[in-house]
Amino acid sequence: MNYCTSDQVHVTVEIPPLDENIETKLRVYSEILARWSSDKVRLTGPKDEDTIWKDHVRDSLFALELLPHSGRVVDVGTGGGLPGLAWAICRPDLEITLLDSQSKKTGALESIVSELEVENVSVIWGRSEQLALEEREVYDMAAARGVSEAGIVAEYLSPLVKLGGTALSIKGPGYREELAKIKGRWDLLGLDYPRIFDYVNGERQGFLLAFRKKSHCPEVYPRRPGKAEKKPWWEAKR
Repeated sequence: MNYCTSDQVHVTVEIPPLDENIETKLRVYSEILARWSSDKVRLTGPKDEDTIWKDHVRDSLFALELLPHSGRVVDVGTGGGLPGLAWAICRPDLEITLLDSQSKKTGALESIVSELEVENVSVIWGRSEQLALEEREVYDMAAARGVSEAGIVAEYLSPLVKLGGTALSIKGPGYREELAKIKGRWDLLGLDYPRIFDYVNGERQGFLLAFRKKSHCPEVYPRRPGKAEKKPWWEAKR
C-alpha cells in the first residue's frame, strides 16, 4: 500500500501576480541577503543576488496561495528569513514569526527586517520545542523549508498549529521516500494525510506538503531537543 498521501492527486501551483511595489521590495530583500551572505553572516547557500532571487526568494512565493486568510504564521528554522519574511512582504495582513536557533542569524534578521521596514514580523531566537511550550497550538500555520525530513518536521510543527490550521513542509523530490516511512500514522501527531502541491521553479521541482491539524497534538510533544531525530515518533508502538 502507498501511504504517501490520501488521494495521490497533486495540484500544481504558480506564483500569483505580484504588485509592482511588492516585487520591488522582494528584490531589495534579495540584494540585502546577498550583501549579508558576502560580508557578514552566511544566511543562504549562494552569495549572488540573482541566484538568491531565483532559488530562494522566488521559490518561497509558490506557497502564497496556501497561506491562511488571516492570523498568525511561524516559520521554523527560518535562516535568512525564507520563506517567512518573503511572505510577510507579500501579506502585510498576516502576523509572521521568524524562528531560528542560531543567534547570529536572528540578529541579522532583525537588522534586515528593520532595513526593509516590515512591520508585521517578529524575530525569535530559539528552538521550536521551546516555543511550543510557550505558545502551544496558537498558530494558523507553522512552516519549514528544508529543515529536515518530513516526519521530523511534522513533529516540530504540529505542537505549534491550532486545530483546523496547517503544518506546511517545503520539500524536494525526495519527499516520497520520507512520507513512505510514516505508513499513514500522521494521526499520532494530530495531523491528517498531507495534500501535495507541486511547482516548477526554473530547473527545480518543488513540493508543498500541507497537513491539516485535525486533533490536538498529544502532550508528549514537543519532546526535548534532539529526541525527534534520535527516536522517530512513527516507530513508537501504538
